[in-house]
Amino acid sequence: MKLTTKGRYAVTAMLDLALNENKGPITLADISKRQEISLSYLEQLFSKLRKNGLVDSARGPGGGYKISRDSNNIFVSEIIAAVDETVDATRCKGKGNCKNDERCITHDLWCDLSEQIFIFLSEISLAKLVKKDRMNQQEALLKVS
Repeated sequence: MKLTTKGRYAVTAMLDLALNENKGPITLADISKRQEISLSYLEQLFSKLRKNGLVDSARGPGGGYKISRDSNNIFVSEIIAAVDETVDATRCKGKGNCKNDERCITHDLWCDLSEQIFIFLSEISLAKLVKKDRMNQQEALLKVS
């Protein structure tokens, strides 16, 4: 199973927005600096995220992006789908033409795995990721002190 950079960066950028949502609209330049993702790449991703209703944009001074709804109601699977990614463990992209234009003997196994991964990602909200990140930061601070 391979999740491409597009899906990973979209989830990372959305998590950055969720982590910083109390600061008002966040610019892509800020996300780009914090997450070390190309600004032009973020612009492409956010165009898709906006079209799919996951982020809202505000223009002008003080403008930027914010998540469009409560972070408890935005799931990793939605983010990945919004940027035209799929979670597919098959070599044939689910078409069943895996081996010499026919189904391979493990086709159903890989389809089932893809479905389980999708279900797993459908259960993880941005709020859950924010909570986990904050807990990790607190643990790190405790280790330092």
